[in-house]
Amino acid sequence: MLIIAKRIRTGCMTPRLITLAFFALSALSTLAQQPPQPQPPPQPPPQPRLESPPPAPAEEPVYDPLRAEKAIEVGRFYLKRGNLDAAIERFQDAARFKPGYAIPYRWMGLAYEKKGLKSEAVSAYKKYLELAIIIEDGVYLFDLFFFFFGEIELG
Repeated sequence: MLIIAKRIRTGCMTPRLITLAFFALSALSTLAQQPPQPQPPPQPPPQPRLESPPPAPAEEPVYDPLRAEKAIEVGRFYLKRGNLDAAIERFQDAARFKPGYAIPYRWMGLAYEKKGLKSEAVSAYKKYLELAIIIEDGVYLFDLFFFFFGEIELG
């Protein structure tokens, strides 16, 4: 401010510079009078996205026949491609989503049989026969099987 006053007295400043200096000084004085604005707290860096979602808590499966049918369809696809472990898992899922449904056990037995696990295949086929009921005479298909073929020996 002192420098500007000296130049005005000596005549070195033009009217344009005087106006510019006046606006600059008035802007600086208003900035000095205003209290400083609070700055927002720094935001934490964004968390990296996980590749897969965290595992869901273990719960009892809910009865879901549509999901069971989808699991059988996917299991049959895996069975056709030769991925027997994945097929067995899908058939087990289907049996869990629709208890009392015989079809997954038939496919599960076939997958176990192709894998060479005879005892698991027989137990899956037995479960299938227990659940597949012939309603006409009230005779269980499971009972008919053992009537005609007797006990199965595992070799």
